[in-house]
Amino acid sequence: MFNCRTAWNKLAPLARASSTVCRQSGKREVSRHVRRPLFARRAQMSSRATGGGGEDKFYVLLVGAACAAGGVYVYYTVSGDKARYDERLAQISRRQHRQAEPSPAPTQAQQEVAADTALESTKEPTAVAVLEHRGTEPNQEVPEAEPSQEAPVSEPPPTEAPVSEPPPTEAPVSEPPPTEAPVSEPPPTEAPVSDPPPTEAPVSEPPPTEAPAPEPSITEPTVEGDSPKASEAVLKMPSPEAAEPAAAEVLTSAGRPEDVQLTEGTGVVSAGPSSLLGESASEPAPVSAPGPVDPALPEFPGHAPYLLIGGGTASFAAARSIRARDPGARVLIVTEEADLPYMRPPLSKELWFSDDPSVTETLRFKQWNGKERSIYFQPPSFYVSPSTLETVENGGVAVLTNRKVVHMDVRGSRVKLSDGAEISYDKCLIATGGVPRNLQVIERAGEEVKRRTTLFRKIEDFRALEKASRELKSVTVIGGGFLGSELACALGRRSTDLGLEVVQMFPEKGNMGKVLPEYLSNWTTEKVKKEGVTVLTDAVVKRVSFEDDKVQIKLKDGRVVKTDHIVAAVGLEPNVALARSAGLEVDSDFGGYRVNAELQARSNIWVAGDAACFYDIKLGRRRVEHHDHAVVSGRLAGENMTGAHKPYWHQSMFWSDLGPDVGYEAIGIVDSSLPTVGVFTKATAKDTPRAVTELSGTGIRSESETEAVAGVVAGAVAGAVSVSAGAPAPPTQQEENYGKGVIFYLRDKVVVGIVLWNVFNRMPIARKIIKDGEEHVDLNEVAKLFNIHED
Repeated sequence: MFNCRTAWNKLAPLARASSTVCRQSGKREVSRHVRRPLFARRAQMSSRATGGGGEDKFYVLLVGAACAAGGVYVYYTVSGDKARYDERLAQISRRQHRQAEPSPAPTQAQQEVAADTALESTKEPTAVAVLEHRGTEPNQEVPEAEPSQEAPVSEPPPTEAPVSEPPPTEAPVSEPPPTEAPVSEPPPTEAPVSDPPPTEAPVSEPPPTEAPAPEPSITEPTVEGDSPKASEAVLKMPSPEAAEPAAAEVLTSAGRPEDVQLTEGTGVVSAGPSSLLGESASEPAPVSAPGPVDPALPEFPGHAPYLLIGGGTASFAAARSIRARDPGARVLIVTEEADLPYMRPPLSKELWFSDDPSVTETLRFKQWNGKERSIYFQPPSFYVSPSTLETVENGGVAVLTNRKVVHMDVRGSRVKLSDGAEISYDKCLIATGGVPRNLQVIERAGEEVKRRTTLFRKIEDFRALEKASRELKSVTVIGGGFLGSELACALGRRSTDLGLEVVQMFPEKGNMGKVLPEYLSNWTTEKVKKEGVTVLTDAVVKRVSFEDDKVQIKLKDGRVVKTDHIVAAVGLEPNVALARSAGLEVDSDFGGYRVNAELQARSNIWVAGDAACFYDIKLGRRRVEHHDHAVVSGRLAGENMTGAHKPYWHQSMFWSDLGPDVGYEAIGIVDSSLPTVGVFTKATAKDTPRAVTELSGTGIRSESETEAVAGVVAGAVAGAVSVSAGAPAPPTQQEENYGKGVIFYLRDKVVVGIVLWNVFNRMPIARKIIKDGEEHVDLNEVAKLFNIHED
C-alpha cells in the first residue's frame, strides 16, 4: 500500500493539471462552436475496479494476514529446531560423560555372578550354536576345561559384543592381558581356544542367563597393567541401543559366515583361516585388523566411459588424444589380438633386416639409423589393469585382449563380447581395421593348402613366416603391391644365406603397377630382382593344389610354380562385421563405415583407421589403409570424442621401403591409370631411407613429419605458380636411372596425388599443393619446391 500511496502522491497533481487543462479547452471549444463537446470522465487513481477511488482496504488486510502467518511459522520452526538442537547436544554430553566415568571396582558378589554366568554359558546348546556359526560340525566334541582355569578365559571373551566399535577394542590388544597366555601357549587351558569359546554365544545369541538386563552385552574388560588383579575383568553393562547392532555389525563385516573367526581374548573378528594357525597375541597386526573379505574384482568393468573397439594404431592414437584432453578419462580398449597396441609397418620392413636371432620374441629392431626400439607403442607399465580401471585414481588406459565384440546395441549403448559378456559405454570408437583378403582358389584348395598359406597382418603372421623362411626351401609371394613387394625384398635379402628360393607373382606388368607409372614400375621390378627374387609378371592364378608335399600354383597361361609356402598379399578388406547389428551405413564403392567430416557415424559413435570411409573436401569420399591415416584419424576421433568437433581435413601420407636404399612417400590419389608427370634427377648418398632416418632419428617417417614446413613454403608455392604461367608443359622424363624425383598425378589438370621417390621430409609441401587444388602449367617449377636438384 505504501507503493500505491506514493504513486498517487506523484500522479495526482498531474491528473488534476490534466483535468484543468481539459476543462479550459472545453470552454474554448464551446465558445467557438455551437455543438457541445463530449468530455471524458475524470480519471480516478485506485487499484480496484474502474470507478473506485478509495483506499484498497481488502488488499491491506490480505497482505498483512500473509505476513503475520509467515512470521508465526518462522518463529515456531526456529524454536523447534533450537529445542531439538539443545536436546541432541545434551545426549552427546551425557554419552561422553558415561564413557569417561571410571567403572567402580567390582565387588566380590559381582565377580561371583560373572563367574556363574560364564559357567552357565558353557552348556552344550550354546557351544553347538557357536560351532554352527563357525562352520564346524555340531556333533564335534567340545573339550571341557577345569573350573579353576575357566574363569580367566571366560572373562575376556565377553568383549566380543562391542566388536561393532573396533577402535576401542584395539587398545587392549596392544597390551595383551595375562588372561591371554593360554591362547599363545599350548597348556591344557588352550583347548577352549582351538574350539569355539563358550563365551562367544552372546555375540550370536544372548544367553538366557542374561535376561534380567534388557538386551545385555558385556563390554571390553579393563586390564590394570601387571597387578595381581589383572586377570579379573571389570564388567560394564552398555546401553541397550549399542548391544544388538554390535553382533550384527561383526557378522556383516566379516564376510561369509564360514570364514568368520573370533579370536579369543581380543574381541576382534578376523576373516579367513589365519586365526587357525595359532597366531600369538604378541603380533597385534593380524589381530587388530577386522579383515572383511573383499569380493573378487571383475576381470573387466561393466561400463566404460570411453570404449575403443580394436587394438591397432588408430585406437592407441585415440586413447592418447582422449587422455591428453581429459586427464582423468577411463579408456577401455577391446581387441581380439593377444598383444598390446603395436606398429604394423615394421612387420614387413625393419624386423626382417634384424641380426638378432630372437627378434621374433623380442620384437625389437634396429632402424635404418641404427637406433633400437620395440614395435609396441608403450610398455605394459603404461596401461592399467582392466579389473581396476573403474577404481584407479586419475583414470587410465586399459587393454582387454583376446576379446572380440560380436554385437553392438547402438540404442542401448552396449556391446556384447564373444564370451557373452556385455559392456556399456558413453562414447565408442570403432577402429576394427581390416581383414587380409585371400584368393578364392586358395580357399577352395583344401586344408593342406590353407595350412601352408599366410595372410600377413599380425605379429603371429610375422613369426610364422619368419620360421617358414628358415625351415623351408621355397616361398611364393602372391601380390605386387606395397606389402607383397616389401616382403619379397625382405625374403630375397636372406635367400642367399638361407638357400631360400623366393618367387613373387602378380597380374600387373611390374611391381606396384597399380600405383607407379609403367616406366617406374618396370624399373622397380628390376630392383626387386636384384634382391634375389624371381618375379613373374602377368601371372593370374587359376588353380592351387597340394601334390607331392608341394603346393602347386597353376597360372592361366599354363605356367606352374611348385613351392613350400604361400604368402597372399592381395589387399585388405575393411572389417565391418558390426555394421549389421549396429545399423551403421557401409559405403558401397569404397567399403568401410560411412562417417561425416568429424569421423562420426552416430551421435556417440566414431570410426577411425582403415574401417572409416570419410569425405575429403578436396578429393571426395575416400578410404585410406595406411599408418599415417590411422594415426591422424585416431587422434582426431579422440579429440572429437572429448568435444572438439574438428573436421578431418588432413591429407594422410604413406610410404614404402624396398630395402634400405630405395623408398618413397606418397600422398593423395596415386593411381597409375591417371595421367602423370615425373621430374627426376641423379640421387646422392643421402637420398636413401637409411640416410634420412640417420638425420631425423626415427625409422617411422610419419612420426618425423612436421607441419611447420607447410606454412614456410606456402608463399613459395604461390610464387612458383605465378612464375610458370604461360610456359608449356614439359615432356615426362624417363631416364634409365630414376635416382630421385617427384611424380605428379593429375585429374582435370589439377594435381590430386604426389609420389616422392627417394625424396624425404618434404610431405608438407606436397600436402599444400594438393590442398590448394590449382592448375599448374609448368610442373618443373613446382618440382623445384622439393629441392630435388640440390646436392
